[in-house]
Amino acid sequence: MQYDTIFFDLDHTLWDFETNSREALLELSDKYKLLSKGVDTFENFIQKYFDINERMWDEYRKGIIDKEALRHNRFHEALKLYDIDDYALAQKIGTDYTAIAPYKSNVFPHAIETLSYLAEKYPLYIITNGFEEVQHIKLKHSKLEHFFKDVITSERAGFKKPDERIFHFSLDVAKAKPETSIMIGDSLEADVLGAKNVGMHHVYFNPDEKEHAEDLTYEIKSLKELLEIL
Repeated sequence: MQYDTIFFDLDHTLWDFETNSREALLELSDKYKLLSKGVDTFENFIQKYFDINERMWDEYRKGIIDKEALRHNRFHEALKLYDIDDYALAQKIGTDYTAIAPYKSNVFPHAIETLSYLAEKYPLYIITNGFEEVQHIKLKHSKLEHFFKDVITSERAGFKKPDERIFHFSLDVAKAKPETSIMIGDSLEADVLGAKNVGMHHVYFNPDEKEHAEDLTYEIKSLKELLEIL
């Protein structure tokens, strides 16, 4: 299949969310002395936070909660698991986290070499549910920004993945057709099935080899596999 436009997700696909988030949370754990407030270990706290964050991002995608609730309530819920019912502290951590994490620069293995190869052949775009004000910071500080023609956020489009309308909006921005475009992302629901529903080919980036029963265009464990596909 000959493609003329490539769309990527950002978090968990190119930008290493877990590593960057872990680094930011370690700084904040030290700053706010969470271990002295009742948190048992940093590793346990971060795992609980990641579980809560994943659930609340799903709620945000579905419109159950808004942006501000996501930013602060995820930390409040994590702290409450240690009987630290302090919303003011959760707000401080949430604000600091948003200020620190986007400046972290860890990317997935082979991201740079893969994008360097693809950018020579195709126009590349980002489609992300991440917040407008932080996505460009992430791209700039991880040295990914120059690879992309444009960054389409859900806030800019007015719709979140997997809503078909954000994909149509992105195709319009890129002046691309769904049948000759391909979407690459780590979320089976938001990225892959969202793209599939509008007639786009798709690549499921699945480094953890999560089981599923979907019929997909492509599935990869490493970004460097894209060099063989595209």
